[in-house]
Amino acid sequence: RSTMLDANDQLRTAAEYQRLIVAWRNGAPLRLADVAQVAEGAEDRFLAAWAGMACAEGQAEGCGLAPAVLLNIQRQPGANVIAVADQVRALLPQLTATLPATVKVQVVSDRTESIRASVRDVQKELLFAIALVVLVTFVFLRTLPATLIPSVAVPLSLVGTFAAMYLLGYSLNNLSLMALTVATGFVVDDAIVMLENIARHREDGAGPMEAALKGASEIGFTLISLTVSLVAVLIPLLFMADVVGRLFHEFAVTLAVAIGISLVVSLTLTPMMAARMLPRPASHGAQRDWLSGTIERYGRGLDWVLARQPLALLVMAVTLVLTALLYLWVPKGFFPVQDAGAIQVVTEAPQSVSFGAMAERQQALAEALLKESPVTSVSSFIGVDGSNATLNSGRMLLTLAPHADRSVSATELIERLRERARGIGGIEAWFQPVQELGMEDRISRTQYQFTLSSPDRALLSDWTTRMLQALAERPELADVASNLQR
Repeated sequence: RSTMLDANDQLRTAAEYQRLIVAWRNGAPLRLADVAQVAEGAEDRFLAAWAGMACAEGQAEGCGLAPAVLLNIQRQPGANVIAVADQVRALLPQLTATLPATVKVQVVSDRTESIRASVRDVQKELLFAIALVVLVTFVFLRTLPATLIPSVAVPLSLVGTFAAMYLLGYSLNNLSLMALTVATGFVVDDAIVMLENIARHREDGAGPMEAALKGASEIGFTLISLTVSLVAVLIPLLFMADVVGRLFHEFAVTLAVAIGISLVVSLTLTPMMAARMLPRPASHGAQRDWLSGTIERYGRGLDWVLARQPLALLVMAVTLVLTALLYLWVPKGFFPVQDAGAIQVVTEAPQSVSFGAMAERQQALAEALLKESPVTSVSSFIGVDGSNATLNSGRMLLTLAPHADRSVSATELIERLRERARGIGGIEAWFQPVQELGMEDRISRTQYQFTLSSPDRALLSDWTTRMLQALAERPELADVASNLQR
């Protein structure tokens, strides 16, 4: 058994620990030296770590598992994680030059790789969304000037949003980029409504400037009400509490700012461009194309629905009921399981295991897992520290190949890793994908946690056993475990 003690600066030597009073017997103090041997030794005598990279085909050197000193670097609150990672990599050559030649410095795992890849994907989706919005606008408006006028609202709204993000101290991350992607479809709505109203006056014979003034004055209040209603939907996100509120606050503000800027563009720039660039459209019916037929079919369908209003109201009521039922039936969760390119492994051996035996089993398991493709690297450690409470427990971090270089997800790979772990005797392993967004305040073996507490240890042990048995019988649950040490 190993116990961690936190001491202040009043105890400095082993002799001072020997004089500690641990109990009183027959009116006399029982000191630590009376029941134990107190000796000075290495602080990490019961700590060990290994790291290694997967061997490529035909590779014999520079890979495999080896003893290591694991250095885990975390950013300070408020710091940009990508900037921190870049600065660390820039300092590595300088730090390596100060070490002995036999020491090899290697980046085993870089959590920012998945963040960079995710941001790149969202950036591509943003560009694709902009192109798609412009293309759809052209398909329905059918002229280049009419397409250009509302499309200008997209870049102007995004640029203005970038400026607001800079002033608010926001960064370009997954949530803010997602807000910009969603806003791409919203920012052209007001401009299209404004353009259509101006085009209606042009069809009626009004001049360019007169049509722009009339159209803007008639539809301005409507656009303001539409924008306010859209922003009102985001108000609950702005005032959400706890961690979820902090996550979606930036998303809601970014989206609201983009929608607000698009309103300003639609009320000012769009009428001005329409007065200068919009040609006089052909009157309705003068130009026949596929869209004209679609509009006519829509008109006939609308007439049919209006002639049967009770039936339409009944369909609406049934839709509302089905929506409520589907809401109850759809599975619910907090966050979807994310494949961030890393898998966390928690290991445990019987409580009677020695430190040497635990080290051998941990190494054997790490070597077996490293052979499974697409695992590219592994870092492993055992011993009592901030993560491991006992000597018979350990931790591993498996880094996977990029998504483009593997055909399986992290969840699918875990099933194969479990099979390999079962082949190593005397040690158990629990796997779960590393999540970029986590709510846990401690490292756990499984995705879900249930805490039992009691001042009576025997009662706690009894009910823990009952709880484990009951949960293990549930077919929808796997890897049911307890961290209770007996």
